[in-house]
Amino acid sequence: MTQMNNQQVRVIDPILTTHAQGYRHQTHVGIALFPRAPVAVSGGQILEFGKEAFRLYNARRTPGSSTKRVQYGHAGKPFALVQDALEGMVPREHMRDASQVPGINLGQRAVNNTMGSLSLTLEVEQAELARNPDNYDNDHKVDLASSQWTDDNNNPCKDIRTGQEAVRESIGMDANTLLLSAKGFAAMRENPYVLDRFKHTSKDSITAAMIAALLDIDKVEVGKAVSADANDKFSDVWGTDAILAYVAPPGGDNSADAAEPSYGYTYTMDGHPLVEEAYYDNNVKSWIYPVTYERRPVLSGITAGYLMRNVG
Repeated sequence: MTQMNNQQVRVIDPILTTHAQGYRHQTHVGIALFPRAPVAVSGGQILEFGKEAFRLYNARRTPGSSTKRVQYGHAGKPFALVQDALEGMVPREHMRDASQVPGINLGQRAVNNTMGSLSLTLEVEQAELARNPDNYDNDHKVDLASSQWTDDNNNPCKDIRTGQEAVRESIGMDANTLLLSAKGFAAMRENPYVLDRFKHTSKDSITAAMIAALLDIDKVEVGKAVSADANDKFSDVWGTDAILAYVAPPGGDNSADAAEPSYGYTYTMDGHPLVEEAYYDNNVKSWIYPVTYERRPVLSGITAGYLMRNVG
């Protein structure tokens, strides 16, 4: 008898899976640098992009002549998706009628709580990739420990413009995303150079959208997530850094095409995250909602990014 594989055994809850795939935690912003890109296999090679992806080609041809062929991206470093899995619980005591299966709202609540934990794990991995100076060449990173934005003599807009120019010179396109750590955002919005730019236009607190307009950049995200170590010591996931990048915009299904040049992607198995059908566990007297998320954040065009360390 042929043994069934995991996909054949698994019974998916389509409603809650769709809900899980649309889940976004308000303080988790790593997806802005690493948009979701579906893949059909759990391992392979990262599709990386060099300057040739942005090169100006002579596409003109004469009648009867050969047409030039171009290929964007090349097989780079290997990747292997990792699989995270947790089970959300709905205790029987939370239900009005213990004989009934939990309604969709209780199921969504269990999935939300589970996805919050899975999303934080991914956020930490994305931040570790983006904040690692070893992933950048010397032209695409700067350490501002001696000239932080908390010092009134330093101008954050100038530092960011330097990064924008480094990205433009490398790939021929403007950076469209700025991710500020919470401390970096706090330092920037209180910096006198920034405050001076808004003194005649607004009395409100400076927002991320206002900074985006000031810098003429499509998106500014603020990384507010914190995580705890084994000793329950909390720290900012994005530290005191800022990352500027050109990121491929997602499509209609909120996913991006891994074949398009971009700073990074979150390679995600097709159909993930997925929620299996709930089952009842007599031992804990609860309904259980298993959630599985197979994915891996990758850097695909590192010259499309610029790292500013210790800005806050």
